Amino acid sequence: MSTTSRSEVVERTARPRDVRRTIKAYVALTKPRVLELLLVSTVPVMFLAAEGLPNLWLVAATVIGGSLSAGSAAAFNMYLDRDIDAKMKRTENRPIVTGEVSARSALIFAWTLAIIQAVWFLAFTNLLTTALSCIAIFFYVVIYTMLLKRHTEQNIVWGGIAGCFPVLIGWAAVTNSLSWAPFVLFALVFLWTPPHYWPLSIKYAADYDETDVPMLGATRSGAQVGLQCVLYAWATVACSLLLVPVAEMGVVYTASALVFGAWFIYETHRMYSMSVKAAAGVEEGSVARPMRVFHASITYLTLVFLAVAIDPLLPF
Repeated sequence: MSTTSRSEVVERTARPRDVRRTIKAYVALTKPRVLELLLVSTVPVMFLAAEGLPNLWLVAATVIGGSLSAGSAAAFNMYLDRDIDAKMKRTENRPIVTGEVSARSALIFAWTLAIIQAVWFLAFTNLLTTALSCIAIFFYVVIYTMLLKRHTEQNIVWGGIAGCFPVLIGWAAVTNSLSWAPFVLFALVFLWTPPHYWPLSIKYAADYDETDVPMLGATRSGAQVGLQCVLYAWATVACSLLLVPVAEMGVVYTASALVFGAWFIYETHRMYSMSVKAAAGVEEGSVARPMRVFHASITYLTLVFLAVAIDPLLPF
């Protein structure tokens, strides 16, 4: 085989790998794991808004639009945070940091997704849903990433509002309006976000210290963070129960909110108790295990919103 032929073979075998690698890098820009969590709070609300089974095409259209919207916000976030991402172990393999995607390309990608999601929502849902989606991107990118994240330890509290918008988007897509029920769920996600994210910030406290990002887990002791998580967990569960009278929820949702809420509260109390014991040296070898609360919070929210979807389908 000639030298030219060998080069052509190498080029043909390398090109598919490069394409797959590039696609994988751009997908990573959208933070798929966060995306999954946001969609968990969108689809169930559509069942509640429809008081039963919603139009499945509308559900698909809303999920696609929501994915584009959340992906755009995530890409903007990675573009703006590329300097601190390079210093943190948790984020050092993100596409812009590794050079898989250039900063300019990431910015173009983010704007492209933002425009496409607006056109998509306008074409397949309504103006209200489109506006809510655009506001969500603005809130996450400008309010949280640019203004709050690097300047206050309450960043995730108010910045977390962006993650509440999928609830309103799902409701608006079905009804072209808003009412008290979606705002109760909006408040639920708002109150849930701190005890979900703060345990993660405890684990990566050293990273946040290195980058001077004032996440509560890096600026306060484990016991102080644990107490805040307990308080927010109680508030979250109390808020979840408000939906019962507001939306006339049935047995399935009510029982789920109580049982899963009690478990979530228990996990935060456990982390707080272990943090206090570890700090005081009362119990040798005590470990708070904040990631246990982090994962429990995801399971809790998923199960509660699953109950939101199931409840309208049942006669009781």
